[in-house]
Amino acid sequence: MTRSLREVVKEYMSDRRVRKYRLVTKDGRCNIEFGNVMHRNRFAYVLDIWTTFVETRWRFVILHFVASFTLSWFIFGLLWYWIARDHGDLKWQNPPENHTACVYSVNTLTYAFLFSLETQSTIGYGNVYITDVCPGAVALIIIQSLMGTIISCFWCGVVMAKIALPKKRAKTITFSDSAVICPKKGTLCLQIRVANLRKTLMIGSQIYGKLLRTTVTPEGETIILDQVSIDFMVDAGKDNLFFVCPLTLYHVIDKTSPFFEMAVDTLHQQEFELVVFLDGTAESTSSTCQVRTSYIPHEIMWGYDFLPIISRSKEGKYRVDFSNFAKVVPVPTAHCAYCYHNEAGHHHHSIDGINNQGFEVIDIEMPNITKM
Repeated sequence: MTRSLREVVKEYMSDRRVRKYRLVTKDGRCNIEFGNVMHRNRFAYVLDIWTTFVETRWRFVILHFVASFTLSWFIFGLLWYWIARDHGDLKWQNPPENHTACVYSVNTLTYAFLFSLETQSTIGYGNVYITDVCPGAVALIIIQSLMGTIISCFWCGVVMAKIALPKKRAKTITFSDSAVICPKKGTLCLQIRVANLRKTLMIGSQIYGKLLRTTVTPEGETIILDQVSIDFMVDAGKDNLFFVCPLTLYHVIDKTSPFFEMAVDTLHQQEFELVVFLDGTAESTSSTCQVRTSYIPHEIMWGYDFLPIISRSKEGKYRVDFSNFAKVVPVPTAHCAYCYHNEAGHHHHSIDGINNQGFEVIDIEMPNITKM
């Protein structure tokens, strides 16, 4: 049965609203902007020009690359034209037949620009060359050669730095689209799955989370984006993960966890964002990178578990089936953390009148009561 256009538009607007209010997008970008920045603070971007160019988008890097070379060629072309004019080498100055020019054949502005381009690019076609009659021209060619080398080295470094940015390595590390809550080894856990799409390892990998939400202090102060630390771990611990295959990381929902007060019917009514970070060093480049993603309440599935994705072939090789990477299956799970830990007097009840799964009806014998 196909959905109506109204349902499709409603779902699209809902997803767009979620992306708008999400602090960290699923691919790790931060949805934040700075306002009322003082002009002296903006000047700091110019002082830190290297980082500014490395973080600039490619389209603007190419634009500045072309503009810097073209402008330098034109400026030095004007200087060469000024030297030729000062020495009387131009055509309209009618130099004598035995006149020796500062730069042979530089008698127009066009030739001056071409000579500037050839000098800075070390082309040297042979038709235009400098003579020894003008000391100023000798000094200028030295200055332009040095400036051309500096500009070339700067842009070569910018391009190499952008290509080798650690965040490019982070593109090959992916998280599951959803998180799940289910029992694991005798306790209730929130689980996520992360995979390294390259065979090279991430050395010293560490994973942790931050729960972002708006809270109100006892003094009445509203704190936006209040951060609560969320610990994730695997069976071997939470530090120095052996990241050779996809890992299922879990957070234990105990009394110290902010998820302890939530239940299956109240989870999606909460307003929070769980941001997950993975820090590590790339084995091939030794560069440190960080991968980020986030989960909102509607992306956390209560009572589900991930499908297994690692198997072993007959040849003895381990195989990872990425088709099951984000797939989940329902599993028997308590209605809330209080129910799971059998905390008396704190059971949550469904607001929709849905009974807790696993609830058993028992007969209670009423004692004889004597009325006075």
